[in-house]
Amino acid sequence: MPSGFVPASSAGSGQHKSEAVLAAALEAYFAFDGAGRVVAWNPAAEKTFGYPWAQARGRSIEELIVPPEVRDAGRAELAALASGEPGQTLDRRLQWVAAHADGHPFPIEMTLTATDEPGGRLFHAFAHDITTAQRASRFTAVEAAVARGLAEADSSATAAARVVEALGVKMDWPVTELWLADDDRQLLTCAARHVQPGRRLRNFALDQLEPGVELPGRVYADARPLWIPDLSADSGSIRSRAAARIGLRVAVGVPLFTGRHMLGALCVYGDRAEDPEDTLLSLLSGLAAQVGQYVERRRAEELAIELARTKDEFLAMVTHELRNPLAVITGTAALFTDELDDLNRDEERQYLQIITRNAERLSIMAEDLLDLARLESGHLAVDATTTDLCAVIEQAVQAAAALAEDKQLTLAVHLPERLELYADPHRLRQVADNLIGNAIKYTPAGGAITITATADDTKQRISWTVADTGIGIPATERPRLFRRFYRASTALERRIPGTGLGLVITRAIIERHHGTITLADHPGPGTTFAIDLPVKPP
Repeated sequence: MPSGFVPASSAGSGQHKSEAVLAAALEAYFAFDGAGRVVAWNPAAEKTFGYPWAQARGRSIEELIVPPEVRDAGRAELAALASGEPGQTLDRRLQWVAAHADGHPFPIEMTLTATDEPGGRLFHAFAHDITTAQRASRFTAVEAAVARGLAEADSSATAAARVVEALGVKMDWPVTELWLADDDRQLLTCAARHVQPGRRLRNFALDQLEPGVELPGRVYADARPLWIPDLSADSGSIRSRAAARIGLRVAVGVPLFTGRHMLGALCVYGDRAEDPEDTLLSLLSGLAAQVGQYVERRRAEELAIELARTKDEFLAMVTHELRNPLAVITGTAALFTDELDDLNRDEERQYLQIITRNAERLSIMAEDLLDLARLESGHLAVDATTTDLCAVIEQAVQAAAALAEDKQLTLAVHLPERLELYADPHRLRQVADNLIGNAIKYTPAGGAITITATADDTKQRISWTVADTGIGIPATERPRLFRRFYRASTALERRIPGTGLGLVITRAIIERHHGTITLADHPGPGTTFAIDLPVKPP
C-alpha cells in the first residue's frame, strides 16, 4: 500500500492499481465520507496542505483545509452534499482559498466528485496550489502599474513611492521597500516604503543602512538577489528578528542597477512561509532593472537642470570673487602710488599687506579652478611618500592661527606625537587648509574649532575630524554637499564668499588616497567632517 494513501474500499487488483496511480499523482487527492471524515490522502496532499497521512486520517476535512472564518459555510456545504444535493462544489472546477497546516492561506483549484460505495457515499477531490499562477498574473498587473507610475511621475521620489505601492498592493506583500545608494555619504537611504494598512513596523522601520548591513545592504554590496526563507532564523540580522516579531516571515531582495552601476536594492517582505522561486526572482529582477533605468535617467535629467542653474550662479559668483580682490588690489596700488612720497614705513607695510592678502585670495581661487580642471580630466596628481599627518595638521593650524585669533575663535587640537601614513603631504595640507579655513570662515566670532586625529592599529586606519560650532548645513542639503559649485543656503543667506569647489577637491584628494570623507552627526550647531585614511596603500 503506498505511503500516505488508504483506499476508500477494497476491491480487486484493479482497485489496487487505481490506488497506486492516485498515490503517485502530482495533484493532491483526498477523499472524505458524508460526515466529512478523511478516508484517503495521497503524498501530494501531504505536500500541498502540510499534514502527513497519520494526522489527516479520520479528521474533519473542514478543520484540516478550510480557513476558520468560512468553516460554517463549509459545514453547510458538506451537509448539503451528504443529503444528496449538488451544493456549490460538486462536479465543478473551483478556485478558493484553503488553509495550510502552518496557518497561512493559499489559493487552490479543486474539482470534487462523488461515488456511491457499499459503506455509503464518498467524495473525491483533486486539488493543486495555484499561488505561482496567480502571482504571475498579478505581476503582469504590477508591471503595468509600475510602467504607468513611472510615466506619470514628476520626480524620482514620486516614482519610487508608486513602485513600492504597486508591488505591495498587487502582490499582497505586507512591506515593500526601495533603497537608493548615496555615494557621497556611503549609505543606503530608503527612498520609499509601502506598508500594509494596519501593520505597525515598530523598530523594523529604518531609513538608512550601511552597504553590507541587513537585507538591502547585503543585496547592494553583493550585487545579487538574496532570499531569506525564515526571518526568525536569520540570527545575524537584528532587523530580520525585528521583522519576525511583527509577523513577517520571509524576505527577498534584488539589486537595482543599470549595466555595471549599482543604484540600490528592491526588497519585499511576506507574512507566510514560501519557497524561493526562480520565476519570482526573475520577475522582481526585471522590475528592478526597469526602475533602475528610470532612476538613472531621471537623476541625469535632474542633474542637468541643477547644473544649468548652478552654472549661472557659479559664473556670477566667480565674477564677484575675482572682481572684489582685483578691485582691492588695483585701488590699493593706486593709493600707494599716489601717496608714496607721504607714507611712512608702517603705512607702506599696511598697503602691501592688503595687496598681498588679496593676491593670495586670487591665487587660491586660481589653484582651485586648476584642480577642478585636473579632476575633470582625471589628472589630479598624488605623489605619495612616508608622511606624518600630525606635522601636516600642525602646519595648517599654525598658518590659520592668526585668522582664528582675529575672530576670537578657540582652536583646540588633539593629536598624538606622530601619525605616519603613506600619502602626499602637499595634498593632505591642501585638505587641512580647506577644512580648517572653512571652519574659520563659517564659524561666528567666539565659536570653537576642534581638530582630532587618532590611529586604529588593528585596522591600520587613521581617523581625522574637523568640527566647528558654526552656521551648519541644513539636513535637506547634505546630499548635495560634495557637488561642484554647491554652496549651503546658510552661507548664501549670510553672503559669506566662496566658490563651492573646496569640498569637491578635498573629497577627490581623500579618495585618491583610498579614504573617505563624510559629514558626521554633530550635536548642537556647526558641522563635523570625518576623514578615514589607510595607513598603507591597498
